[in-house]
Amino acid sequence: MNNIVSKAFEELSESLGLAYKNTDLLVKAAKMMAACLTNGGVIYLCGNGGSAAEAQHFAAEFVGRFMLERPGLSAVALTSDTSKLTAIGNDYGYDEIFSRQIKALGKPGDILWGLSTSGTSKNVLKAFEAASANSLSTIFMCGSLIHDPKVADLIIDSPAPNTPRIQELHLLFGHVICQLVDHIIVLGGS
Repeated sequence: MNNIVSKAFEELSESLGLAYKNTDLLVKAAKMMAACLTNGGVIYLCGNGGSAAEAQHFAAEFVGRFMLERPGLSAVALTSDTSKLTAIGNDYGYDEIFSRQIKALGKPGDILWGLSTSGTSKNVLKAFEAASANSLSTIFMCGSLIHDPKVADLIIDSPAPNTPRIQELHLLFGHVICQLVDHIIVLGGS
């Protein structure tokens, strides 16, 4: 049992060391999001399973608050409305559950922030296609198995060996982005 715990800590520690390469990407993502939000745009988030939970978590950090007191920021987790998800899934197929919402809700200047540990989730990739067609900016947090580097405007990959460690890095990356957005919007940081 102790070996399992030790291995998890070693994997995360090694992944954190490699994740520093994403510093500039995290700052760029935060600047994109802060500009979107201050210009009246919306950040849409999506993902499956644990990534769906993280999408909801990050949307809540924007709408509520993260570390600094500020007005709520416009963020919508496309994973939250079970009526939409089941209706779209039933009528159009599971691969369309996010893209259909982006086509209906997304406007130029908005951002789609997608999460996928594999980087190959068809419904997330279709959402990026819909976002690009509707002139939304796109940010993709994923594992390191990207098949098409042009799938999103900004790709933040997690250099981790497995899904749990990728999700742990996504949580850190998301929290850093939320903190940076707060800093930019509340304190005027750049």
